[in-house]
Amino acid sequence: MPAPQGAPDSDGMWEVTAALPEQVEHAAATARALEGLPSGEGVTNIVALGMGGSGIGADVLLAIAAPQAQVPVVVIKDYDLPAFVGPDSLVFASSFSGDTEETLAAATAAAHRGARLIAVTSGGKLAALAHEWDAPVVPLAAGIPHPRAAIGALAVPPIVLLERLGLLDTGDAVTNAVRQLKTRRDKLVGGSGDAAGIARRIGRTIPLFHGGGPLGAAAAARWKCQVNENPKSPAFWAVQPELCHNEVTGWGQHGDATRQLITLVTLRHDFEHPQVGRRFALVVELMREVVAGVVEVRAGGDGPLAQLFDLVLLGDFVALELAAREGIDPGPIPILTELKDALAPPATQATFP
Repeated sequence: MPAPQGAPDSDGMWEVTAALPEQVEHAAATARALEGLPSGEGVTNIVALGMGGSGIGADVLLAIAAPQAQVPVVVIKDYDLPAFVGPDSLVFASSFSGDTEETLAAATAAAHRGARLIAVTSGGKLAALAHEWDAPVVPLAAGIPHPRAAIGALAVPPIVLLERLGLLDTGDAVTNAVRQLKTRRDKLVGGSGDAAGIARRIGRTIPLFHGGGPLGAAAAARWKCQVNENPKSPAFWAVQPELCHNEVTGWGQHGDATRQLITLVTLRHDFEHPQVGRRFALVVELMREVVAGVVEVRAGGDGPLAQLFDLVLLGDFVALELAAREGIDPGPIPILTELKDALAPPATQATFP
């Protein structure tokens, strides 16, 4: 699916986004063929490391695995590890480039503590270190330009590998997810999808994404980050039921400003707690008068993974549509490159007598 006529897209983000179903299939097949896995026997906790576009894979793992796994699933987006990580920990270290400094630091600490490590990366220092540690590496498919376009490649392998290790049973979750992704893509490519309409309703306002439970939280965070990185726009997210204990009180002031600036987008799915559904309805009614508009999005698909990926694909296209509306190239993210360069240690300068 090429970008709309006249819309800049130097990195082919429209086409790679439309290829998400095939990316998920490839990632699952790669994980099923991976050799040299650590033992799953005696694992007492599962830890997922990752930042940014690589970290969203960890969020997906948390949303899918935590409700079913018999041991805790923890996501770490930082340099440091909790004290409990050790030989009985199974650690997934995900870095698209293989050079993410926070992930490298945490993965190195995990290896030094004797944790069972699996790397998910295209190469870089993480792949090199994993080979030194005799840890298996899940290679990413070629041709993906940015981490945010690799969510299938990053999120699916840990789920498949946990199943292979006997730590998770999701049945036909991946097959159902691919089927739903293809259904959603057909609608989007055929012009009957909702992405352009949602982007039009958001317009130049700032979207606030509300999700419910871990699945909705992963979806809302994804939508927020995609709006940040593709159209380079501000966006925010919150999760039910937590937002009913804090954020909702903040809409009592400045309604004259927020009703011009904010559009509320609720991301709904079939696996919400019944009380969360009631909370959505109550919060929407409370906020209607203080936001520019309210958009409700409903996930389709059979099972939690299918519905999460359904929301992901639709949100990815909404962000691309927002970029196209403003004539913004969704691919390049120069500010992140500048930040990484600024944080890099200074090169050692040679001294001469």
